[in-house]
Amino acid sequence: MGINILWDQQAPGGIELPVVRMIAMILGQEPGLVEYPFLIDGYDRNRNQHDAQKILDRLQDTITRRYTISGPLLLVTSRDLYVNGCDFVFGLARPACGVAVVSTARLGNDYYGRMPDDADLIDRTAKEGAHELGHLLRLAHCENPECVMFQPRTYDELDRKKKMLCPVCREALASRREG
Repeated sequence: MGINILWDQQAPGGIELPVVRMIAMILGQEPGLVEYPFLIDGYDRNRNQHDAQKILDRLQDTITRRYTISGPLLLVTSRDLYVNGCDFVFGLARPACGVAVVSTARLGNDYYGRMPDDADLIDRTAKEGAHELGHLLRLAHCENPECVMFQPRTYDELDRKKKMLCPVCREALASRREG
């Protein structure tokens, strides 16, 4: 059961392979890039954002059932995401169904008026992608602010995270693989 990553056609191009390599390094599993046609829905005109829950509904219904993908599936999109009760989310996972989504919309420096930098975008996308895939691999949020499984609430907290699992989360993941 491998990890699968679906890259939305509107997501930033040219960073897929570095992101996949970093996720592989963080989780110790080699993800595969999968290509399937996928319609991103859940757009809320009033918010100018997409409902992450609706994207996961579509991902679960369309991709995992129609194409019978086995293993966790992460969608990387450039659409700005939200869930009810939150102004935005970097990503969202639905572990029971094995699907997750990460948005690059707020991960680039340009969103915050800073100089664009692909290295920063790759770093943040990989950390958030590994975080959501970690949930699909049954890891919970971590209290260690440097662990990739820490739940950042701000951009600065995201940048403080390292591209690694803390020893506790690494052990938890290893024991889940054995069990």
